[in-house]
Amino acid sequence: MNIIITGGAGFLGQRLASFLLDTPNLQRLTLADIVLPTAPGKGDKHNDKVRCVQTDLTSYQATQDLITSDTTAVFHLAAVVSAQAEANFDLGVQVNVQGTRNLLEAMRHNAPGAMLIFASSLAVFGGDLPEMITDGTAVTPQSSYGTQKAIAELWVNDYARKGFIDGRVLRLPTVCVRPGKPNAAASSFASSIIREPLHGQQTTCPVDVSLPLWLSSPEAVTHNLAHVLSIPAERFESIRALNLPGITVTVAEMIEALRAVAGEEVTGRIDYQIEQAISDIVATWPSRFDTTTALDLGFEGDRTFEDIIRAFMASSVTSPS
Repeated sequence: MNIIITGGAGFLGQRLASFLLDTPNLQRLTLADIVLPTAPGKGDKHNDKVRCVQTDLTSYQATQDLITSDTTAVFHLAAVVSAQAEANFDLGVQVNVQGTRNLLEAMRHNAPGAMLIFASSLAVFGGDLPEMITDGTAVTPQSSYGTQKAIAELWVNDYARKGFIDGRVLRLPTVCVRPGKPNAAASSFASSIIREPLHGQQTTCPVDVSLPLWLSSPEAVTHNLAHVLSIPAERFESIRALNLPGITVTVAEMIEALRAVAGEEVTGRIDYQIEQAISDIVATWPSRFDTTTALDLGFEGDRTFEDIIRAFMASSVTSPS
């Protein structure tokens, strides 16, 4: 298999790359991003399979150069994230919409029939929604980011319908807890209110603590992204977009789970101040999903938010106390 990951320099791209190195019959793994990615596992025996490419998906020619006739599958993770897409409309359109279209065209002409796994978002939903979101719930985004993801979903669906690609859309829950530093995503606070206190730092919760979120751990999301490679194409013929498993938890419940795992001193490092721009975006996102189809296909979810915190603490190099 010859696999490409766009957004290969990012957090999920790097995690997925490490995971995929043990894929049977992997011949080449290409990491592509606007900045030059690094190959995971320095000194690892698999390193000779990894190719790192600095490229710009908004360039039609760059995507034509990236996709070759022996491309087996493309994980399309590259994106301008939510708050950044809202603040810079033109950039969001260029990357999230036109970049995806360029990639689809390159696959159509250079690697027809290859698999495209598109990482979409729960932000495609919004407005007046049913209590439980299903795979068939109409997308009604209330942000530029959600709109751009919804447009890209439709493109993937149509290219798959035409037989140009084997298109598979996975709508990811908010990934929590991410290591590193906060990014431009509106949901970045979901990791910050756990990560920073565990690392001995003050942080601010910018939303009402009663806000419910749909969350998944990095481990579950990585597993689910890789799992899609093993699913036969015919299982995606009737439905191209799947809501991935997650857990529903309010911000208050997240903080209470942190208190139960790490103690009062840690949760005392959280301040509370509503940031309206962030709150307005995330408040439109749904938090309850019927993921029966995804579970039947072998995708997995987390058990509890306490488990997610413990997994982060176990993998963190910084002491939680």
